[in-house]
Amino acid sequence: MSEKATSVAEQRGSAPGSGGTGPLLEVTGLAKYFPINMGFLFKRHVGDVRAVDGIDFSIGRGETLGLVGESGCGKSTTGRLVTRLLEPTAGKVVYAGQDITHASRRAIAPIRSEIQMIFQDPYASLNPRQTVGDIIANPMEVNAIKPPGGVERRVRELLETVGLNPEHYNRFPHEFSGGQRQRIGVARALGLEPKLIVADEPVSALDVSIQAQVVNLLQDLQRELDIAFLFIAHDLAIVRHFSQRVAVMYLGRIVEVGDRESIYRRPRHPYTHALLSAVPEAVVDEEGEARERIRLAGDVPSPVDPPSGCRFRTRCWKAQDRCASETPPLVRIGGNREGHLTACHFPEEPTITARDEDVVLDPALAAIEEATDTAH
Repeated sequence: MSEKATSVAEQRGSAPGSGGTGPLLEVTGLAKYFPINMGFLFKRHVGDVRAVDGIDFSIGRGETLGLVGESGCGKSTTGRLVTRLLEPTAGKVVYAGQDITHASRRAIAPIRSEIQMIFQDPYASLNPRQTVGDIIANPMEVNAIKPPGGVERRVRELLETVGLNPEHYNRFPHEFSGGQRQRIGVARALGLEPKLIVADEPVSALDVSIQAQVVNLLQDLQRELDIAFLFIAHDLAIVRHFSQRVAVMYLGRIVEVGDRESIYRRPRHPYTHALLSAVPEAVVDEEGEARERIRLAGDVPSPVDPPSGCRFRTRCWKAQDRCASETPPLVRIGGNREGHLTACHFPEEPTITARDEDVVLDPALAAIEEATDTAH
């Protein structure tokens, strides 16, 4: 069995709830390139934005997979590929055993209602000209769903389910706060009784005081309705609270994936170490040990011309010649738990405790800190 086949098989086995029927969602080699054309009259193709460039993951029934990474790494594009809001350039998306990668509108219609999406911006994702009742009822009407007691009764039940007053049925979106609007978006997604919800940073546009309420609501709904989630976020604390497994994405590729405990306590990829060291927490962790500190240099490289080999090598403190010539496969590394996969030729130790010295790769920052130390 090849390394890639082994990695996919281990992800399948790690999906709780998948049982003997396989994962609910399986993504293999998924890619999305946005073409760059130049010229006014005669367009010519000069390159591609490689937003997603060959990723593999799976989600079990009733499971939550958190997808994290820096802005621009391809998280949101991945969510839109899974929901078929975007057409994949390459790869395969299999839902409940059915290949929906390039399924026609007619072919995908029977399962369209089972895959829903909660969008990032609660202000832009609701039609300001429609009442809340119409917004939630529209998906049911489009899919010809006739719930017992009628659509209006069902809409009022959904409003109550997400913690809103059923009497808000005839109000318009501008009459609600951001948190309430996001609850309306959740109610709209639940109207079709989905088995999988793609939540694209559902709380990032909300006040911190409201974020916990929405996340707790989603957790309660998941437990009650057995819904699987692809939870996309850049807030690692929220992902840790909500997700059972976590996938770390960098510049269009997944560099590490595993269960929550393994990723947050025993990461192996240098980029995952850097992400976790940036989480704003107390100086010491739960066990009283100082946390490592890593400051990376520069920004994420352009997806138009990504680095060869390992894409993180231009910002990695462990990069060697091999990293530029060979793309590291996403496989299990010695000492990792089953299902914990890492794409790195020279993985870090499985710990997040402090190093003897901070890892500082930014020359300007290093010079400032050195000058400060000298002055003292």
